Amino acid sequence: MTGTTGNNDTTAVTGTPGAPGTGTGTGADTVIVVGSGPTGLLLAGDLAAAGVPVTVLEKRPHKISNLSRAFVLHARTLEQLDARGLADDLEAVGRSLDHLRLFGRLGIDLSALPSRFNHLLVLPQYEVEKVLERRAVEAGVDLRYETEVAGLTQDADGVTIEARGPEGRTESLRAAYVVGADGMRSAVRDAIGLPFPGRSVIRSVVLADVRLAEKPPTLLTVDAVGDAFAFLAPFGDGYYRVIGWLRGRDVPDDAPLDLAEVKEITRLALGRDFGMHDARWLSRFHSDERQAPAYRVGRVFLAGDAAHVHTPAGGQGMNTGLQDAANLSWKLAAVATGHADPSLLDTYQAERHPVGRAVLRSSGGIVRLAMAKRPWTLAARAALTAFLNAVGPARHKVAAQVTGIGYRYPAPHGTHRLTGTRVPDVALAGGGRLYEALRGGRFVLITPEPYETGPARAGRLTVAHWASARRTTVLVRPDGYAAWAADSADTEGIEAALTAHVGA
Repeated sequence: MTGTTGNNDTTAVTGTPGAPGTGTGTGADTVIVVGSGPTGLLLAGDLAAAGVPVTVLEKRPHKISNLSRAFVLHARTLEQLDARGLADDLEAVGRSLDHLRLFGRLGIDLSALPSRFNHLLVLPQYEVEKVLERRAVEAGVDLRYETEVAGLTQDADGVTIEARGPEGRTESLRAAYVVGADGMRSAVRDAIGLPFPGRSVIRSVVLADVRLAEKPPTLLTVDAVGDAFAFLAPFGDGYYRVIGWLRGRDVPDDAPLDLAEVKEITRLALGRDFGMHDARWLSRFHSDERQAPAYRVGRVFLAGDAAHVHTPAGGQGMNTGLQDAANLSWKLAAVATGHADPSLLDTYQAERHPVGRAVLRSSGGIVRLAMAKRPWTLAARAALTAFLNAVGPARHKVAAQVTGIGYRYPAPHGTHRLTGTRVPDVALAGGGRLYEALRGGRFVLITPEPYETGPARAGRLTVAHWASARRTTVLVRPDGYAAWAADSADTEGIEAALTAHVGA
């Protein structure tokens, strides 16, 4: 639904009184985020930390659910969390793994990744949500649980949401922008009339949380043999998440499921069931591949599963959503606080939609190869495995894509080769690191020579110098990508770049 609203009882969302992020109450500088999963919480925390009033609407009760399917944080996501001072806390809770096995003999060695986080981190999604929720609350985000979107309209000046609270009372909330991070069945996406084209790829996947009598030989255990697939991952509390699928067993999601079926599938795929017992949760689901054609309609944006869903192969789902949030948050903050032209928001679609499409292709390719059955698909899988195991550059490219560090964003023709690329966590003069300097949502200008910038950019720009003798000048965006670079830059060129990207 789009259009105007004439409701005189509309409330401008202003955040928690007296807390960081509290605004003027006009609604002109506020943001409503719908959904309190990892994507919504990261986005809301970033905005509030930048001084933007934020309200999060969540239809679920206030609790951290252990029913998620996400168990992996990849290198690029850990870098983004490091830029917020959160990665070390999560590293202390999770368990690292420097080798990702996809199927058969095909594995990816992550130890050679050009990242401080040359591994994947295994931990349940709810541990990530705990850290992000704590940060959002400390920044002053107004979290409203048991509150759902009952209607949405927008006009040239803002967006009005009809929000239905826990007692059924409806309230009109007004904001400058709305972000739908409310999952696959997004009410926000439906309200702005966007389709969600795609299809179910795998049906009747079984899920179970169980204890094991035998400890699996690896931290993540996954394999596909014949018609069966199974995956095991630890929660860290003595329970393991089991995901399994058996070709030909196509039953509805609500069909009864017992532990005996889960054991059978696991034995077929992994050779044994590790003595599964004491299941605390059993369920079925189907895995879809879908992507919205646009991530923005007017003043409304989509992020995470509201924008794209795909198979869990490669563990890229939560990671892609968190990187959506990291891309969008600093842009919304810059526009809402008057430091950037609203046209900056158009780059969210240009940069993140192609990444979402690439993740659909890569995760879909992995699962199709893993479940290959026909002779020619089995031959193709064997050939690909042999090729990747033998050719280092191809193997490194796959690792970079799965972990997220290999993506670059479009850059205008004629710009420096670094523009749009991820900037690694380089060492800075004085003993610091780039991703420490990015904390607080700042741009970082890395120069070989001293450079003085005025007080007008205080809090939005950090000037740093290479720890090495490198002569390139690079302006790094708050999300860790190069906004501008020059091999030889003078004061006039640097100032022009700062004005264009950071503001006058």
